[in-house]
Amino acid sequence: MNETENKAKQCGCSSDAPATACEDSAALDASCRVPLLALFGGAALWLVLGLLLGLAAAMSFHQPDLFADCACLTFGHAQAAANDLLLYGFAIPAALGVGLWIFARLSQAPLALPLVPVVAAHLWHLGVLLGTVFILLGESSGYAWLEYPRAAAAPMLAGFVLIAVSAVATMGLRARRELHPSHWFLFAALLWFVWAYSSSNLFLLSGHPPRGVVQAIIGWWFANNLVFVFLGLLGVGIAFYFLPQFTGRPLANTGYALFAVLTLMFFGAWCGIPQGAPVPAWLPALSAFAAMLSVLPVLALAILFVQTAFGGNVKCFGGPLCFIRFGMVSFVISSVLYLGGFCPQGSRVLEFTWFNFGVTQWQLLGFIGMIAIGAIYEILPRVMAKPLPFPKLAKASFFLFAFGIVFYVLPLLIGGLLQGRKLADATVPLADVNTGVLLFFRISSLGQALLLLGSLFLLLNLFVMTIQWKLGLVKAVIAAVKAPLTTQEVKS
Repeated sequence: MNETENKAKQCGCSSDAPATACEDSAALDASCRVPLLALFGGAALWLVLGLLLGLAAAMSFHQPDLFADCACLTFGHAQAAANDLLLYGFAIPAALGVGLWIFARLSQAPLALPLVPVVAAHLWHLGVLLGTVFILLGESSGYAWLEYPRAAAAPMLAGFVLIAVSAVATMGLRARRELHPSHWFLFAALLWFVWAYSSSNLFLLSGHPPRGVVQAIIGWWFANNLVFVFLGLLGVGIAFYFLPQFTGRPLANTGYALFAVLTLMFFGAWCGIPQGAPVPAWLPALSAFAAMLSVLPVLALAILFVQTAFGGNVKCFGGPLCFIRFGMVSFVISSVLYLGGFCPQGSRVLEFTWFNFGVTQWQLLGFIGMIAIGAIYEILPRVMAKPLPFPKLAKASFFLFAFGIVFYVLPLLIGGLLQGRKLADATVPLADVNTGVLLFFRISSLGQALLLLGSLFLLLNLFVMTIQWKLGLVKAVIAAVKAPLTTQEVKS
């Protein structure tokens, strides 16, 4: 491959594309370089730390006295901090960075207000750092997925709003007025997070929160809208941009996509209330009915995915397409399992077990995590205008993540089913219930170790590319300082 073809590939252009088109794409990618490095670098670091804390929390079951003298690493502190790091530290900033790049690509215009997302990324990572420290010190708010106190939530919300402003401004600069299906999903996700996160913080973390069971209802509503609706919109929007790019086939049916985005927002927002919740009976019944209707957008997205991603002659041995395919398969399966948990018969068995925890981890790591990582590996060479420093590690990371998710999630699902059946049997002591699922939990720790190794490969690629870019900037500055003055400059 000659130098021209190599540059065209890095820019995402074909070798016979006009030179001006490739130069425009290179300028567009360059405008995203600093914001994406800030978002991706922090996301990869938080992913490693989140998986480390998750392993530390799991050690409480393998060796209960290991952290007996360290209160910040007990299960209640370490697992809550790990969950929030995987969601707020890794999944959301990584997906937002990919979304910014997609908005710029679809608009065929450089990223609008490029310094704004840089400031926003630092605000977001500062909030994640503060929130994690507060959780480990025992200052958690106590609400699932809303453990960060106001001191951490405020900079995070401000950072998200700034990123949304840059994304919407870039969307407004688009050359073609027609909206791509990815626009629908990503734009809806931006609005959804601001609405859900701000209103939940306002009600639950204000000086005068509501009393009684209303707090639990708001917490369940927020957790459902964050993990199922918001992450669903964000991940599917990213996947629907890259799948046609990788397979060379257009999105199969945009009508299905429009139906899915509207029904996912409308029906999915009403889910989240467990069947055994101590609330008026109509709330769990409404949640179960909404969960049944939410299967429709999931099926529509599954049909779109299969018709677009399969049937072509495209190979993806460990490449970004493999990540996207794995992520979409995980979305369909985990969503069906998640929605099935709201059925009365299933809820009686699966409530208060490891099953629900396994489904949530599958949504975080298997769906949005895999899609974001695959997109990062595809975007980085284009944004940095150079290949990955360790491409073999990037391919190996796919298999580590794929097998890690399987070994991490499936034991939790199987163990949760067995745990639920034993809990329903009044003759089985609680100690025997916990002992019976310990083997499955130990197998899941092996999956966490594989995920940690894959995340280290991702962090290594990002770290080396960032160092190379910064060294290049330093060399350019030194060369500019040492450069001799021209004749015109001397005369002037």
